[in-house]
Amino acid sequence: MYSVIQKLLFTQDAEWSHDFSINWLRRTQHNFLNCIYKQDIPDKPVEVFGITFKNPVGLAAGLDKNGECIDAFSAMGFGFIEIGTVTPKPQPGNEKPRMFRLPEGQAIINRMGFNNKGVDNLVDNVKRAKYTGVLGINIGKNKDTPEENALDDYLICLNKVYQYASYVTVNISSPNTPGLRNLQHGKALETLLAGLKNEQNILQIKHKKYVPILVKIAPDLTDEEIINTCDCLINSGIDGVIATNTTLDRDQVKGQQYANEAGGLSGAVLTAKSQAVVSKINDHIAGRMPVIGVGGIHSGSTAKDRINSGSKLIQIYSSLIYKGPKLIKEIVDFI
Repeated sequence: MYSVIQKLLFTQDAEWSHDFSINWLRRTQHNFLNCIYKQDIPDKPVEVFGITFKNPVGLAAGLDKNGECIDAFSAMGFGFIEIGTVTPKPQPGNEKPRMFRLPEGQAIINRMGFNNKGVDNLVDNVKRAKYTGVLGINIGKNKDTPEENALDDYLICLNKVYQYASYVTVNISSPNTPGLRNLQHGKALETLLAGLKNEQNILQIKHKKYVPILVKIAPDLTDEEIINTCDCLINSGIDGVIATNTTLDRDQVKGQQYANEAGGLSGAVLTAKSQAVVSKINDHIAGRMPVIGVGGIHSGSTAKDRINSGSKLIQIYSSLIYKGPKLIKEIVDFI
């Protein structure tokens, strides 16, 4: 069934297909039509951050930016779901076209630019969802917020999502918001993390629950930058790291249609690069902080490799577009 639907959707513009799919999932998630994508997947519990995950396969942020289809993705059998990236104010994102398929490499290039309906809309959608599993909420800053004021945006989002999230991810690694990746380094990172940890302590007392904060990093960091960033995360008390976001590297897609489009590249072509980053992170942190592996995971074996390299959990996105919900079951069965 999915292969037929995919062939039809792949005849259309990539973003149009994305929007159509999200709208269709939203409309079917609470009726009998969810049988088209609903799966029974055996439990393979994993405990990380003091949280029990039904299985280690999660939905990566970016697919359901506004949290509109949480129950649909739950029906597919994900062990956890991450929604967002969400910003304090709604924003349209970058100019279209801004999403491109590269089928030869089972890849996608996007320069969406944190297009979303704002954090208040996302919270309303979370409240309406029936899902009771592990929910991550990915937060970012608005494009028009100066880099030096980025912490303000993250604190607004953290305050509004805290009581509804199982964990919160701080996105400082998207290549599609100008200046955002600068927050991964040096004093800017230290200031951001200190502010978030301080607010986390306040919110823990207010809501009487501890919600872990994770940071999502880019695959394009040098070895030295990986070490420095990890040291900063550990020293700040951040609860975990998600590695990796999309890449600006085009070596794996040279000559393919759309390869020269600006934006972040994701998909199967990212497997080796993300795997290398995760391995370097785990070699350095030596178990001091949990890692969620994401980027280029497109099969049971690539998922197993990421877990064997030290990732407690994994996430998928682009491979779900190319392979459909059956990939979730394939990975859970394989690992």
